[in-house]
Amino acid sequence: MSGQQDARVIARLFAVQALYQMELAKTPLETVIREFRAYRLEEGLDGISTDEPDEAHFETVLRGVVEHQTVIDRRIDGHLSQGWKLSRIDSTLRAILRCGAFELLFLTDIPRKAITSCYTDVAHGFFDGPEGGMTNALLDNMARGLEDERI
Repeated sequence: MSGQQDARVIARLFAVQALYQMELAKTPLETVIREFRAYRLEEGLDGISTDEPDEAHFETVLRGVVEHQTVIDRRIDGHLSQGWKLSRIDSTLRAILRCGAFELLFLTDIPRKAITSCYTDVAHGFFDGPEGGMTNALLDNMARGLEDERI
């Protein structure tokens, strides 16, 4: 992986954590961005030193998810198994899916397979169960649907 890709992977992890914090603690967007810039982005992930995250990508994803959440949530709901709604899904997985869906829908300069693969890895990092496979299937189906829309 190149340095830029590593920096984006770390930015994605932080974006998921920030969305989780925003939902759980009801932290406003600007506050969470300030906190992450001031403390977390430099400290690494859970106290583990990492490469520097792509701060611009972190902020783009976070702001984008918040700005387009209704559209993103509808798209995700449309790809969930019948009878499932995004609101029933674990809040960490919800944050992962929202970030991945935002990138697929709005950051068209990034290869869709890279987005799907990265967020699948993020899900596997947070969960030991089927969540990684679910993330992969949902984002892959969404990406294929977007390709069909563009044809």
